Amino acid sequence: MAYSARVTTQSDEYGRHNVFEDSGYYEAQRPDSEIAEPEDRLAYDDAPVSRWHGGLDFGLLVLRIVLGVALGAHGLQKVFGLFGGPGIAEFARTLAEQGYTSQTTVLAWVGGVTEIAGSGLLILGLFTPVAAGALLAVTANAVYLTYHQGFFQHGEGGFEYHAVLAGVALALLFTGPGRIAIDVHTPWRRKPWPFGIAFLILAAGAVAVLITAFR
Repeated sequence: MAYSARVTTQSDEYGRHNVFEDSGYYEAQRPDSEIAEPEDRLAYDDAPVSRWHGGLDFGLLVLRIVLGVALGAHGLQKVFGLFGGPGIAEFARTLAEQGYTSQTTVLAWVGGVTEIAGSGLLILGLFTPVAAGALLAVTANAVYLTYHQGFFQHGEGGFEYHAVLAGVALALLFTGPGRIAIDVHTPWRRKPWPFGIAFLILAAGAVAVLITAFR
């Protein structure tokens, strides 16, 4: 008894003919040959979504927690005066000293609440592009305010600390939260690049508005 070597239709994506639907392996069909030569390799189209990457996912969780705890604590300092922080009134005065000329109290509330809310979402891995983009805007603005003091952190000067936090936020914006997150089944975890670009543009726009409209 003869069997056909082709087990799927010609409409398969990318012209590949899947032999085992659940295995991740496929058999390629050449148009000039009735019997195809199997390629013993994984079809990576779905692999990043369905496969567990223990080290990678744990590493992304660590980055989320580190960034979330650091900026969340700063937000609590600014809004509630916790951990020896300044509180809203003092933070608003600090913004005035840094060159902000209007709505300093409103900006103080916006900055502090953004740090708290963005950090909480980032730790949970919920709406990760929104959280990472918001924290990137906050840290990028901090870099702008301190870059004239030099790179190294000497006393109150230097922007190296803010630059590191901004770098982590930027990385998470394009890597996504990993599988240890509430966002595990969302489009922005499966394909973080388009969302990363969109929220990078929004973060840059927010920083531009702060610099041009309130200074």
